[in-house]
Amino acid sequence: MSTLAQSPAKSSGRLKLMRIFLWMSVLGWGIGLGAKLFDLLVVAGAWSAAPPGSFALLPYGPRFPMNPGDFFQPLSAVMVLGIVGALLSGWKTPAQLRLWLWMPVIMFLIIWAITPTVFWPMIHRLYGTATGKIVASDAESIRLARRWIICDWFRVGLIAVGFISSVRAISISTVPNWSNQSMQPL
Repeated sequence: MSTLAQSPAKSSGRLKLMRIFLWMSVLGWGIGLGAKLFDLLVVAGAWSAAPPGSFALLPYGPRFPMNPGDFFQPLSAVMVLGIVGALLSGWKTPAQLRLWLWMPVIMFLIIWAITPTVFWPMIHRLYGTATGKIVASDAESIRLARRWIICDWFRVGLIAVGFISSVRAISISTVPNWSNQSMQPL
């Protein structure tokens, strides 16, 4: 029997806390997904339109008032608080819910592993090419821009999985008497 079934007052508090963290997670992933789609379709769509000349539109350097990381890093902090808080407060929930609580954590870890290892070197190369610090042929620039777009779509997919998983977790946790049910999909 789960701890939630043993102590209704304690389980009610944990459930409320888990839902608060899940809302933080849902909102963080949702904002991140929308922002990343905008970044990919609009911003990257502009700077990757006709490389290497279009690299002048990269959102980095002194001409731009804000680096994209200045937006995504604080958002990521909110997401970490939401996903880790939901996982910890929902630790003793049924296995099916725990799976949905783990998915955003896994997606976040993958994103944070590939961002500095895959994307930051590409940003360095793109910006270096744009500023003339790195010499690249037109063909190399086109391949780099295409590689960025493909990798960024993969990252959008990971963000979408994190968002959907958080929505699924919060939807399961709001089903009346969910801890006493067999947790079948809705």
